[in-house]
Amino acid sequence: TSVSVSVNRKNTNVIMGDSYEVLWGQGFITDYIGSIKYQISPLSFYQVNRDQAEILYRLAGEYASLQKEDTVLDLYCGTGTIGMTMASKAGKVIGVEVVPEAIEDAKANAVRNGVKNICGDSAQAVQMLRKRGERPTVVVVDPPRKGCGLPVLEHIVEIAPRKIIYVSCDPATLARDLKLLVKAGYCLQTLAPVDLF
Repeated sequence: TSVSVSVNRKNTNVIMGDSYEVLWGQGFITDYIGSIKYQISPLSFYQVNRDQAEILYRLAGEYASLQKEDTVLDLYCGTGTIGMTMASKAGKVIGVEVVPEAIEDAKANAVRNGVKNICGDSAQAVQMLRKRGERPTVVVVDPPRKGCGLPVLEHIVEIAPRKIIYVSCDPATLARDLKLLVKAGYCLQTLAPVDLF
């Protein structure tokens, strides 16, 4: 449906460049996970294996054990995939992503699917929510391979959610970040590998 090109000359773990050019087609792809329809542009993150992603998101939802009074903070939300799968069970979902194209996709996906409780915000969303007096009860993180890192984890610990769901694609950074969360008083209750490759 679409052919795009993105040039990245940086020697980092980031695959795509800062921009892309649509060579042919509509400039995005469309996919379903369960009954939710997603539009994904080239710079937006999306799991490579949609069938396994569906299992991954179902597990994340089960572990969250959401109730209607819960506010979910979905950090590194990309196109909104995890947050939208949880939106019908939570009172509110706030999606946070640093990639502007991904946030535009997330907002459009929320409208497309009739989800009214997800939005895009800046990378400092945790601190902003704390200042506004909003306290997410569940935090979902799905960071890149480099993990969350200390500043993000410190802000999460400050708002003290009752549960943290950590989706990881790198066991080493997961272990590093879990060590910081355990030191802050959280405990690891469940660990489930999902093979997306």
